[in-house]
Amino acid sequence: MAPTESPPLPPIAGEEGLGGVGGLTTPVRLYLAVAQRSFRRHLAYRAATLAGLFTNAVFGVLIASVFTALYRSRATEGGGERIAGFDVAEMLVFVWVGQSLIMVLHLWGWWDVAQAVRSGDIVSDLMKPFDFYAYWLSRDLGRAACHVLVRFVPTMALGMLLTDLALPRSPLRWVAFAVSVLLGLLVAFAFRFMVNVSAFWLLDVRGVGYLAYSAVNFLSGFLIPLTFFPPWLRGIAEALPFRAMVMLPAEILLAKRPVAAALGVQLLWAVALTLLARAVLNRAIRKLTVQGG
Repeated sequence: MAPTESPPLPPIAGEEGLGGVGGLTTPVRLYLAVAQRSFRRHLAYRAATLAGLFTNAVFGVLIASVFTALYRSRATEGGGERIAGFDVAEMLVFVWVGQSLIMVLHLWGWWDVAQAVRSGDIVSDLMKPFDFYAYWLSRDLGRAACHVLVRFVPTMALGMLLTDLALPRSPLRWVAFAVSVLLGLLVAFAFRFMVNVSAFWLLDVRGVGYLAYSAVNFLSGFLIPLTFFPPWLRGIAEALPFRAMVMLPAEILLAKRPVAAALGVQLLWAVALTLLARAVLNRAIRKLTVQGG
């Protein structure tokens, strides 16, 4: 369940002058170049990728086994084949989707901006001729694209091999799922970015970060579907943005919600959190205090 994190990434050679590299004179080209470099540098850590796949496979099998035992116990007691709207086949898909999305969404353990604040590198970053938020988003999109190939696809393949998943066959369903994952990534990045930017005010952001990422684990649907929650807690969870990260993409893949409505909720949260993250960043810049050397 917990990802195996890649080693700290070295600076990209020539990144400080990226705006003039290779004729990249427009913002779109600049951010595409940033995303491409991020993709390549994450692709380099093969050992970390294999370790992460092994971890995902182990936890995927364990969690799937727990839910399978729960359904068998309920069937023995005559409680029916569905629990909270999921049958056992759907629940297995839900489990492996969650495991596959861990590193795509980077649900926890991302401290890059906070480390730049503590080291003082944030000063030079803010002076570079590009949008700071868009720059980091481009890096995250490149990272996520890499993990779609090296973590999502292999993890789902392992799930099919180890637990006989009954995945949807409709191409349109998978297209809707892909769009949903992209919107979930925008929500997850904006939230992670705000957690990191809190380093402008805090000496150590890790404590706040661990609390924030624990909330993501519990309220995003990563650990268990939100439909398993008691009504009062489910109401709270559905009023928060976290379900846009895992729960809604899984429900779209499993045809549990109308696609347009679910994507609309995700788009709303993606826009709202992006605007909020930018507002927090602007406020932090006005009170810039560099921690560390």
